[in-house]
Amino acid sequence: MNILVTGSAGFIGSHLCEKLLALSHTVIGIDNFDPFYSREIKENNLVQARQHANFRFYKIDITNKAELFAIPEEIHVVIHLAAKAGVLPSIKDPAGYLNTNVVGTQNLLDLMKERGVKKYIFASSSSVYGNNPRIPFSEADAVDNPISPYASTKKASELINYT
Repeated sequence: MNILVTGSAGFIGSHLCEKLLALSHTVIGIDNFDPFYSREIKENNLVQARQHANFRFYKIDITNKAELFAIPEEIHVVIHLAAKAGVLPSIKDPAGYLNTNVVGTQNLLDLMKERGVKKYIFASSSSVYGNNPRIPFSEADAVDNPISPYASTKKASELINYT
């Protein structure tokens, strides 16, 4: 099975890629090396996966639809972990977060539609719960009052995915 993992150079993404490879899947990893986290750290995260014959990596930004759609491999599953991260920086650059987190998510959904991919996992964020005083959070909790642009883009992406 060919699995596309967005955000594959991140901590979670790289470990997920390693696990999927250990389960004999072919993994197509993409990441744009956003400077929120050090490129050196992200490159280091990919060392093990890059040694595996069933790992393909592309430096692609999910907002670049042409590059995204140029991925040559067949895709059976998309696991979408990529996002512009950081609550406080999102206050300074809300448009950047909207572009990456919402437009990028829509681009992935468009890719899936074009290629007939039916299986999809999306990683949201606990930030969508805002100032909810109830701990632990529950998926049944209302999440209609985000307190940052980052949180609102993750909630918007949940809604796009649902739609």
